[in-house]
Amino acid sequence: MKIIIIGAGKVGYALATHLSAQGNDITIIDNNPKALEKVENNLDVLPVKGTGISTSTLLENGCQSIDLIIAVTGSDEVNMLCCLTAKKLGAHRTIARIRDPQYAKELLLIKEDLGLDMVINPEEAAADEIARVLTVPGAIRLENFAKGRVRMVEVLLKEDSPLIGTKMKHFGDKFGVSVLIGAIIREDKLIIPTGDTALETNDTIYAIGKSAAIYTFCKRIHDKPSKVKNIMIVGGGKITYYLARLLNEMHIKVKIIENDSAVCEALSEELPNTLIIHGDGTDSELLAQEHLEAVDSFIALTGRDEENIISSLIAKQSEVPRVVTKISRHYSNAVIGGLGLDTIITPHDIITNRILKYVRGEAVEALHRIVGGKGEIIEFIASADDPLIHIPLYKLRLIPDVLIATIVKKKEIVVPNGQTMINPGDRVLVITNKNISHLKDIMDTTSGGITGELKNSIKKLGNIINL
Repeated sequence: MKIIIIGAGKVGYALATHLSAQGNDITIIDNNPKALEKVENNLDVLPVKGTGISTSTLLENGCQSIDLIIAVTGSDEVNMLCCLTAKKLGAHRTIARIRDPQYAKELLLIKEDLGLDMVINPEEAAADEIARVLTVPGAIRLENFAKGRVRMVEVLLKEDSPLIGTKMKHFGDKFGVSVLIGAIIREDKLIIPTGDTALETNDTIYAIGKSAAIYTFCKRIHDKPSKVKNIMIVGGGKITYYLARLLNEMHIKVKIIENDSAVCEALSEELPNTLIIHGDGTDSELLAQEHLEAVDSFIALTGRDEENIISSLIAKQSEVPRVVTKISRHYSNAVIGGLGLDTIITPHDIITNRILKYVRGEAVEALHRIVGGKGEIIEFIASADDPLIHIPLYKLRLIPDVLIATIVKKKEIVVPNGQTMINPGDRVLVITNKNISHLKDIMDTTSGGITGELKNSIKKLGNIINL
């Protein structure tokens, strides 16, 4: 697919990284020489100095035959104008980043008027993810599949976790809940577990199951209170605005600390049911005066990673049950893991997931990247044309490093064994480190027979479990 990305900031760079790695032909346009230099030195894409508003720049880079234009500059207005211009010049599809809450209220009208195929709002998406994560104790991330019938939760196993030492074949009996541990991250490596795989300290696990089962599972392995009644947020940016609105609707008390007096005044007008405090969120004395130790959750959402980390560490030292930290740059798991933070939110990663799903096509219902994009959990809907339907799984030959984790049927959710068959209309959750756009892509068409990988998966999964 030929794609033009307008804007080489954090979101544009992240998109270019992942989209080019998946074989797309990427051109990235920006006016900032330093941003383009970073792109040229690190990515296999074409950097172009210019502006996406310019018809000549767009035409010179083949806009009239481009499959997709993604405008992610720092200006909503520029992004909308870029997409409008590109559409008029013949671009097939356009995506614009629109973040301003005033525009967000009119998105349907804006999409129609500008011919936008998709609108992305990293701040609103991040707020939505934080609100969802707060509802499940101990969750680092929470992703919905099968229209909410199935959830995937990411959990970090600390040294006091009751899961440590548990082998997968004993997992169900020990914890009495029907969830599947579909993947493990250990020392930045993705492991598809077998029955004999034992969980270790600092493992990050991905558990999949019914929404109710996931909640029960997290509650059993996490001894801290699950009810959230009082939340303190540091930073008064757009994520905070969207999040505070969601939390108010959930009848949760919110206190916001912001260092900019003008931002405080604006938030006071827009969020009348929220307490706004003018001050430095990294000031431990101020946090103590505002009764940090009494809140159920602390969320650091300033524009600086360093400030978010410092204020989060102060909250952890005050034994706040749940701490959420926004981090914009990528650090190694070892560095972040060593800080003991609970939940890390990276807005451009959330948006990258959504755009990657869109680029993959209509066959992909949901997509969640893990291990920094090295692995993916993908949801497909099986069609009558797929070559693997109505065939027992043990007869199929799958490509390496693929696990069919869950099959969602009309009336039940099952973890498959060798006799399980996929039928048209089934929602199939696949865990893999491959670039897959269709369910048929998991088939190994080079030769017949059954692979060792599938045998191991079947051995691990055992009989059908009604989650």
